[in-house]
Amino acid sequence: MAISNLRVGMMAGAMAVSMVGVGFAAVPLYRIFCEVTGFGGTTMRVDAAQAATVVATNKTIVIRFDANQRNGLPWEFKPERPTDTISIGAKDMSIFIAKNLSDVPVTGTATFNVSPALAGQYFNKIQCFCFTEQTLQPGQQVRMPVLYYVDPKIMTDPETKDIEEITLSYTFYPVENPKTVDPAGEGS
Repeated sequence: MAISNLRVGMMAGAMAVSMVGVGFAAVPLYRIFCEVTGFGGTTMRVDAAQAATVVATNKTIVIRFDANQRNGLPWEFKPERPTDTISIGAKDMSIFIAKNLSDVPVTGTATFNVSPALAGQYFNKIQCFCFTEQTLQPGQQVRMPVLYYVDPKIMTDPETKDIEEITLSYTFYPVENPKTVDPAGEGS
């Protein structure tokens, strides 16, 4: 009887440890799932070589840009142009402007999504300020590019073929412990 109780106790303990492990793994696994599938409006990330294989179409789509800052980030953050009409499949660049309104250096990181959420799997970023932390010196203003395209497959998906406008939205948050960057450009 004591061995049986010990076995049940050990199994329950192992199960509890496993559940804690699954809990810690859930966030990174969900993030990876969203990045691979575009779920929840998460955009895709592609390299320049992959983007070069995409052929532009004659169909256009409107891209609307949205910029926000949270948790007391003392920045002004806005798109240079609020909208752009692009050819589906063509590479395009949009500029966002950020200015540090404080008298100390401030580091921020941007989260992003697109809406409608179903368009996320077709919105491809080649280069983006959102891939790294951004540090602005006191009063510094910067122009931050995002290079992107909308995959022509959006036109053949029954759920997305009628989308005429996509909103690309960024929200900057302050970074508590920014990564330091050495002169060679490698983060630590």
